[in-house]
Amino acid sequence: MTICAFLFTVSFLFWRPQVNEAIPATIGAFIVLLSGSVSLQDLGEITGTIGGAAVTIIATIVMAIVLESFGFFNWAAELLTKKARGSGIRLFWLTNLFCFLMTLFVNNDGSILITTPILLLLLQNMGLKNKQKIPYLLSGALIATASSAPIGVSNIVNLIALKIVHMDLYMHTAMMFVPASLGLVLLTLLLFAAFYRVLPRKLPPVARWSLLPGSHPLQHTPAPDNRNRFMRNILIFVFCVRISLFIASYFHFSVAATAVIGSSLLLGWRWIYLKISPADMIRKTPWYILVFAFGMYVIIYGLRNIGLTDWLIHVMQPLVSGDPMHASVLMGGLLSVLSNLFNNHPALMVGTITLMNMGLDPLTLKISYLASVIGSDMGSLLLPIGTLATLMWMHIVRRGGVPISWGQYIKITAFVIPITVVFTLIVLSYWVYWIF
Repeated sequence: MTICAFLFTVSFLFWRPQVNEAIPATIGAFIVLLSGSVSLQDLGEITGTIGGAAVTIIATIVMAIVLESFGFFNWAAELLTKKARGSGIRLFWLTNLFCFLMTLFVNNDGSILITTPILLLLLQNMGLKNKQKIPYLLSGALIATASSAPIGVSNIVNLIALKIVHMDLYMHTAMMFVPASLGLVLLTLLLFAAFYRVLPRKLPPVARWSLLPGSHPLQHTPAPDNRNRFMRNILIFVFCVRISLFIASYFHFSVAATAVIGSSLLLGWRWIYLKISPADMIRKTPWYILVFAFGMYVIIYGLRNIGLTDWLIHVMQPLVSGDPMHASVLMGGLLSVLSNLFNNHPALMVGTITLMNMGLDPLTLKISYLASVIGSDMGSLLLPIGTLATLMWMHIVRRGGVPISWGQYIKITAFVIPITVVFTLIVLSYWVYWIF
């Protein structure tokens, strides 16, 4: 029953990515509870494990909703277009930088949901053909999803895994930021090489103007300079909130509480400036994320209790023990394969629980865990089914009139993802062993 619940949940997520993912996860978790592989006592432990991560992500999404109220994303897209100055090559680099920053300031799923519609509208207004749109849309999606690797706070499953391995956010970032960022630079260069012949050299003249029509709350701003100054102040505030999460982690203060305080202050700012009550957050916040995370973890916990992690321990422990390079490459490779077969959320949970029962020394455990995150966040991008973010992205772009087939997707990812993952895993092992 537990195995069937897992297969049902994952299959449904692949088959109907547009359906609220909390529904199959809840049904699967209920079946697991009926099977008896997860007890009521286990539910308490599961709640404690995912609670802080879920609250942190929800608080981050609330901040994204407030930014949208301010018209921040319209402003960012207009700025992006102006900075491109008619160059398709420059727009490529700016698009990827935009998607990277959105993931760092929001999270990977939120970045996909925010940036993809903006890019679709922007490229449509430029009058580009579909084959010319694909480099911007596909590279933006890959960078937005992979950018959750450098800092654990940009992905709910990373935060849950951090809790499992008893590792704080500060240490995760200190060990991961440099290797993962270098991996992202390589990924962007590889994408540029793959798309170079397709990228338009000159954009139509309309691309040099503000392209995102429609009203937003800041149209009453008397001058562009005032609007730019206001947006910069908002950006600085959000950046300070993100930095405060790492400071809180360093001083062992609750990261979730810090995130809630930051989002509450931004909500108050909006209330004062736009006279919009925080009550709309009850309707706009995607609470189903909490249900999804809880349901998936119940299913994975059930798999652990029936012996899946014991089997993985038996296979992997002799391979990763003692050598940082082996630990990094093998665990990262395993999680890449599992993520592309079963989706990265359950894959990283299984991998992390397995690691905690291998009896590894502290440094090897950390390298193996961080390698698992790289496999989950970057390696999972080889196939569209590897992450929920990619499945949602494919649904959005098809609905936006840009049909991208699996063949077109894999033609690019088969070239860029394996090279990026292996490079990042090797750099990770050397970086962590050298510094720590």
